[in-house]
Amino acid sequence: MANREKAPSAPLVLIANDQEWSARSLESILGPSGYSVVRAYTGQQALERVRTARPDIIILDAQMPDLHGFEVCRELRSDPRFSATTPIIITTSGPSGRTQRLEAYRAGAWEFLGQPVDGEALLLKLVTFLQSKREVDALRDESLLDPGTGLYNMRGLSRRAHEIGADAFRRRDPLACVVFAPEPQGAAEGESPDEELQRIAEQVGKLLKRVGRSSDAIGRLGQSEFAVIAPATGTEGVLRLVRRLGGSIESSTVPVRGGERSLRVKAGYCAVPDFAESPVDAVELLLRATTALRDLKRDSNTEQVRGFEQTPLTYPI
Repeated sequence: MANREKAPSAPLVLIANDQEWSARSLESILGPSGYSVVRAYTGQQALERVRTARPDIIILDAQMPDLHGFEVCRELRSDPRFSATTPIIITTSGPSGRTQRLEAYRAGAWEFLGQPVDGEALLLKLVTFLQSKREVDALRDESLLDPGTGLYNMRGLSRRAHEIGADAFRRRDPLACVVFAPEPQGAAEGESPDEELQRIAEQVGKLLKRVGRSSDAIGRLGQSEFAVIAPATGTEGVLRLVRRLGGSIESSTVPVRGGERSLRVKAGYCAVPDFAESPVDAVELLLRATTALRDLKRDSNTEQVRGFEQTPLTYPI
């Protein structure tokens, strides 16, 4: 039997509205047209549901019992974890003139609608909004940059590793890769681990872009690991690089709710004196540096830097 392509899932719409008749009216429009619906009854609940359900479209009522729809929209747009490509529509049973419409747009809404909602017009808008979102998301997925920091993502680092490695091979230059893991010190109050990691990533990303060399390729490997591919850099040079970049990170603080947190950096590296004679390519150097870091984090609470040659292999070469 031939394999069938998996049917695309129904677009998910979050309706945030404490008025049952209004929410049900929207559901009666969306459901028969192929949309799935999740409900929220307050502004705070809408913020929580957005972060867990990750809807494709959000429809907010302006007059919710705790937070105004404009405030919910502003908070979502200012949240780095929330995709800027997600359409937000605000509806209102109150005034819906030019002043309110402009305020909704300033808050980040894609559309502002008075009630009763014109169902046919709403469905046509949603088709256009979803098409735009999907096209932008597809381009972002193909991007070489991490959206949270502006550094290279893993795809971008891999491409730059091949380019830098080819140049080092021609020149018979040394080449090094180092992977940093900044670890927060102390306990944060009132923030989830994901919020804290995002704040750290943003802070470290800004620092690395400012103090890194223009010749280096700097990227983010995961939530809390950052890599540098350093051309014309041997073992002594990479240790100086670790001290310089690590020192910059450790001398900074990360703003959190209720204060600031300091960071302690651990790093793993792999360096070769002549890349033309290296038995591995530049991407493998990056993987080896990552292995050194992760073995260091597992084995030691005091050691801060470890080279790959100091750690056992965890995969065949």
